[in-house]
Amino acid sequence: MTGKSEEKWQPRLVAWEVTRSCNLNCVHCRAASERGPYEGELDTSKCMDILVEIRQVGTPIVILTGGEPLMRQDIFALAQKGTELGLRMVLATNGTLLNPETVAAMKESGIQRVSISLDAADAGGHDRFRQVTGAFDRAVEGAGFLKEGGLEFQINTTVTRHNKDDLPGIMKMAAGLGAVAHHLFLLVPTGRAREMANQEIEAGEYESVLKWLCSMREQTPLHLKATCAPHYYRILRQEARSRGQEVTYATHGLDAVTRGCLGGTSFCFISHDGIVQPCGYLD
Repeated sequence: MTGKSEEKWQPRLVAWEVTRSCNLNCVHCRAASERGPYEGELDTSKCMDILVEIRQVGTPIVILTGGEPLMRQDIFALAQKGTELGLRMVLATNGTLLNPETVAAMKESGIQRVSISLDAADAGGHDRFRQVTGAFDRAVEGAGFLKEGGLEFQINTTVTRHNKDDLPGIMKMAAGLGAVAHHLFLLVPTGRAREMANQEIEAGEYESVLKWLCSMREQTPLHLKATCAPHYYRILRQEARSRGQEVTYATHGLDAVTRGCLGGTSFCFISHDGIVQPCGYLD
């Protein structure tokens, strides 16, 4: 015994792969998701138990993700349970299964934000990435349903050599659709993305993309964030110092207190079969 009180670890963010099944076939998918069904996925009762266990360690944001989470018939019951427990429930979708009824059910269950993945500003580029014709049009339509339904949403984009020059157009489109945020995800070559390792941007391009993202903070109403790019926070501080600014919570929000990869520190991932991991890319 040291006499010192031990702080209980509390995650800030929990990403929960509620199903690995998906209606698309995206080339970058870390889980190489297919339509399924997959053996070993948790039933409703076990999922409810997991939500209770999450609440026992804190009140994190819980991202219902997949696969495509809207392929679970009980997804809104899970969201409702999390909301009742005091968790902030959000949902990550490819956007193709959204409709007015789905959006209404999301709001009723307490889902507070939705993310839609868009990897190009045009149908050709996005549909090639998703390997399903019509995915772009349906995702854009889905964003429209969210806006009409009054449910906050953000756009997520995975950055590759193929679309890095299209990022300004995607960001402009995100703002035009009514998104509140645009989050960039740097390609991680796991799952199906192993086959596109040559699409990872080089170090110099990486730096340029992150500097551009940093520069756009004051030029767009969108909240901007880079994921799986811990050196973004180094660039953020360098750019602020060059302007004589101090990076504080008041000026930069959570970006001011983030020091790098969140895996295993304030973030954890729960797989479709209930395995808790520091990161979803470790499958």
